[in-house]
Amino acid sequence: MHIHTQAKLNHLSFPTTNVAETAAFFEKYLGCEIIAAGDSCLLKRHDFDIVLDHVSEEQPAWPKNFHFGIELDSLDQVHALYKEFLADGVQMETEVFNNARGSRFFCRTPGGVLLEVNTRADMQQQDQWQKLFS
Repeated sequence: MHIHTQAKLNHLSFPTTNVAETAAFFEKYLGCEIIAAGDSCLLKRHDFDIVLDHVSEEQPAWPKNFHFGIELDSLDQVHALYKEFLADGVQMETEVFNNARGSRFFCRTPGGVLLEVNTRADMQQQDQWQKLFS
C-alpha cells in the first residue's frame, strides 16, 4: 500500500494582516463558510478547508507566480465574475485573456494571494487538453 497515493488535499493556509476582510472575500466570492474566527479563521468548502492566519507584520510577500485557481463552467461566468470584482474594487492583475487552456484572469485577495479564475469551456484543441484535466 502506498499511503502517499491515497492522500487528498485537506486545506490551504494563508497568512493575512486582516483575517476578517480576507474571510469575507472567501465567503462572498468562493462560497466558503466561516466556521471559526479570531486570530485565525477556518473556512469550509465542499472539497477542502482554508485556514487564514493573522500576521502582524506587513502584508506577506508571495513568489511572483504563486497562486491558486478556481474554475467556472463558462466564459460568460468568467466575464461576470471579472465585472463583479472590478465593481467591488478587487485588485485586478490582468484582464480576461485566452490561452490554449481556456480563458482566465488573475486578481489578488485581501492579504495579497494571487487568484486565477478560469474556464476550460473555450480551450483550443479540446481533445488534446481535456484529457489532461479531470
